[in-house]
Formats: sequence, C-alpha cells, structure tokens
Amino acid sequence: SENRTGCILSASSEFPEGFFTPQERKDGGIVIYFLIILYMFLAVSIVCDDYFLPSLEIISECLGLSQDVAGATFMAAGSSAPELVTAFLGVFVTKGDIGVSTILGSAVYNLLGISAACGLFSSMVSRLSCWPLFRDCLAYTISVAAVLAMISDNRIYWYESASLLLIYGCYILVLCFDIKINQYLMKKFSPCCTCFTKAMEENAEQQPLVGWREESGPLIRQQSRTDSGIFQDELDYSQLSKSMHGLDEISEDHPSVFTVPEADMKRILWVLSLPIITLLYLTIPDCRRQFWRNWFMVTFLISAAWISAITYVLVWMITIAGETLGIPESVMGLTLLAAGTSVPDTVASVLVAQKGNGDMAMSNIVGSNVFDMLCLGIPWFIKTAFINTSGPIEVNSGGLTYTAISLICSVVFIFLAVHLNGWKIDKKLGAICLVLYLVFTILSILYELGIIGNNPTRVCGN
Repeated sequence: SENRTGCILSASSEFPEGFFTPQERKDGGIVIYFLIILYMFLAVSIVCDDYFLPSLEIISECLGLSQDVAGATFMAAGSSAPELVTAFLGVFVTKGDIGVSTILGSAVYNLLGISAACGLFSSMVSRLSCWPLFRDCLAYTISVAAVLAMISDNRIYWYESASLLLIYGCYILVLCFDIKINQYLMKKFSPCCTCFTKAMEENAEQQPLVGWREESGPLIRQQSRTDSGIFQDELDYSQLSKSMHGLDEISEDHPSVFTVPEADMKRILWVLSLPIITLLYLTIPDCRRQFWRNWFMVTFLISAAWISAITYVLVWMITIAGETLGIPESVMGLTLLAAGTSVPDTVASVLVAQKGNGDMAMSNIVGSNVFDMLCLGIPWFIKTAFINTSGPIEVNSGGLTYTAISLICSVVFIFLAVHLNGWKIDKKLGAICLVLYLVFTILSILYELGIIGNNPTRVCGN
C-alpha cells in the first residue's frame, strides 16, 4: 500500500506480528515458517483436489457449462477468493491502497507464471481452442484499460466502480451466449484463419470438448437446447465429470478421504496431511459421495472460504520469512507475495491441465484476472455508493504507465506464445512462459528499485 508521502507501507504492517522475535527468527526460528509455508501449499492442493474441483464439476454438470465457461466463471471466482478478501480488507480494514497494487502486481504472474506451471508440471499435452482464449484475453484487456483509466486521476467515484461491475456483467452475458457467438465468428473468420482451423480440427480429433459434435464440423459447437447458449447435452456432461476426476460411475460412492494410499511416498504425504484432511472432512461436505452430492454449492462456498484462509496464512508466513532474509519490500511484492496470493489459481489450473482440460486451465488463468478486476469494483462501489457517499475514494496511481504496458504486453505475449506453439499446452509452452515471466519480473524489480525509470520506491520508516 502507498500513502500520500510517496513511500510504501511495509507488507508486514498488514499482518499480525509473528510468533518469534526477529532475533529468534534469525537464530533458526525461520525454519518453522518455511515448514508452515510448505504445509499450507499441501493444504491448498488438498482443498482444491478433494472439494473445490469436484464441486465445480457438479455445478458445471447441473448448469451444462462447457469447460472454458466453467473455468472462466465459477473456477475463477472460487480460486480468486483470496484477492476478493484482500480488496475488502484494503477498503474497510487497512485503509491502504485498496488492493490495487496486490491485484495488478500479481496479474503478470497469473498469466505467465501459471501458464508456465501448467506446461511444465503437466504430463500430458492439452489441446486449446482459439475462441475461449481470444474471448478471455479481450475481456481482460478491456478490464485492465477500464481500471487504469479510473485510477489515473487518483480518485474513484461511485459511477466508475459501477461501470467495472457493468463490464463484468457484459462478460458474463457473452459467456451465456458463448456457443452462438463462437458459431458465428468461426463461420465468418475460419476461411482467413487457417491455423485456427487446423488447431480446431486436431482438437476435435484428439480431445473432443464438451458440446462438440463430429457431424456439425470441428469448428461449430452443437446448438444449445435453450436460448441461453450455456446449456449442453447431458450426455456430454458425464464425459466432463469422468475426465476431471475419473468418476467412471456416478452411482458408485467415492472412497473415503481416510483411505490409505498404496504408494510409499503418497502414504507418507497422507500421514503428514492427516490433521488438515480431518479438519476439512469435519467442516466441508464431500460432494463426491452420494449422501452429500446435493450439497455441492455448500462445498464450493466453504472450500473457497478455506482457500482464502489458507492463502492468508501462507502470504503472512512468506512476508515474515522474506523480511527475515532481508529481501527488499518491492522485490518481495513482485515475486513471493504475487505468487503467494495466486497459489489457489496455480494449483487448480495445474490439476485440471494434468487431466487434459486445457481450455478450462487457460480460461481459469485469464478469467481469474478478469474476476480480480471485479474484486476492485465491489468494495469500491459499496464504499462510494452506500458508506462514504460524500466524496470519491483516494488511490495512488504511481507507476501507472509501466503497469499498463506490462499487463497489455503479457496478454499479447501469452496469446502469441499459444498461437506459435500450435494451440496446445506442453513443456515447450511452459518453458517459453517461464522465460517471459522471468524477463517481466526482472524488469519490474529494476523499475521498483529505480534502476529503470529513476523513480525508486522506498519503504516508510527506512
């Protein structure tokens, strides 16, 4: 967060004090913090794999959402819950820079860092469709442009925050009519976009997506059975359900979370994670089991709340560990904290990419960023329209030009990288995205330190 004196507040000022003194941390107490960080990573992966993604699966099945629409809406909203909490805390609790720096700062990591993780950690090659990625990248570019235009005068008015919500509403509307729009655009532009046509044909041959039919041609999704366009044939939905978590028979009950794995390494991890498994079992209904199947929305909401809580602890521990190691505040904000707040997005995207659902992973990556822009709109609107109606909210727009260039370039680069890679997620795309992410991060750090731009950021009190 930044105040009017031009210095940034220490990240640790937004968290409670740690349970060791600075000297105790330097004398070896920091090891405890690293162990907690690793355990929180494990906890996020368990919540995502056992509760969050299965509930998302049933929501998709009930609403008939295609992979990419599910990834851009419910999956993006759930895995971005920590950013929503950050935005609300920024407005109503810490009175800081209203989450602008956190959300905009982690945007490049969300696009390039998570794409790199999906490519490098996925054992199978996932095919991608042209339209979902183009749709989400365009929506994200418009959202970023809107936020940057609003904060350029350092003031946020109620009608500006309302327009952010309106943009997100339009995005949801486009998703509702996604099939019809996709059908129209592919008919219109497929003759001049041969590379897209080729990628689509390969996709249809190798990994048919939900709602796609051979007889209607590889470029056109099946017409929906309602006017909305988001509802698909129920038969297709059993395929998505099976593909994501291997539920061959919906009627068969899922094994208990207390079933001991057979592999030695998995057994050790299971024993270590038993406390968190037990806690989650007692607090979240397991919608994979027949008894709790109709409680899927409760599972989704509670798992999103758990994701937020775990991420808060994770970022808190990372902040204290970074300070103990003497990592500069600006460097930590762009690297460790940006990655920390996006751990749920990373875990969820990698898990679905490993199961071959490439469109869902990419739509979650870009859709999460679109949702993050909405995160800023909700608390801003509540505060300006209902709580403090006398005037606008004051925010700091320092480094705005550089932020704008970074965000727009990252969107262009991810789209070009996927296009040049033949519309598939593999280790080659992962390596390209990793290199791009490292380049962006190094440039951002140099900018923050004042080596580029002659505008060094200083921490208050230093």
